[in-house]
Amino acid sequence: MKKQENGHRAHGFSSASFLDSDEIIRELNLKGNEVFMDAGCGDGHNTIKILEDYHHKGTVYAVDVYDASIEDMETYKQENNIENLINIQADITQNIPSVDDESVDVILMVNVFHGFKASRRLDEAVDELSRIIKKDGKIAIMDYKAWDVPNGPPTKVRSSPEDLEKLFKNHNLKKIYLNNEIGEDIPQGKSHFLIMFQKE
Repeated sequence: MKKQENGHRAHGFSSASFLDSDEIIRELNLKGNEVFMDAGCGDGHNTIKILEDYHHKGTVYAVDVYDASIEDMETYKQENNIENLINIQADITQNIPSVDDESVDVILMVNVFHGFKASRRLDEAVDELSRIIKKDGKIAIMDYKAWDVPNGPPTKVRSSPEDLEKLFKNHNLKKIYLNNEIGEDIPQGKSHFLIMFQKE
């Protein structure tokens, strides 16, 4: 396949330069045939890694609110003749069109969730994730720890794992896994946490 270096010419910046996609993907224990969604895919580097290096055979959704991100992913799809990649421009807090209820096995969100807190749309986002995830599926959220450090989003829009556990519990989603030592090495420790949820 032709490697794609999407410059993430839309909002924000790519985490590819400071987060290890392999470290993240290994946490998911993928079998290779799941319906997988990279929700808030950005430049798509995690999606591309799963398709190319993990040879994923199931349906792969790349979803982002920014049209430039989806345009780039469509270019990647066409240039590499990838039939199992579906790119969707959508606002997760409103609706992800063309994705049926309880149809996705694994949802991954990397450095996305703090944006819902910033826009005060946390409950709406979790509602939509709950709608599309299968009963035995898992929602994996990786985000910055709630520390007051220079890199990353403002401290006020960060959440702790405990914050997310309470939020998701209100939507009948239970915590099934937490890795509190993942991400970039910074003076304070590991920069991120990864937490997973499943329907109760």
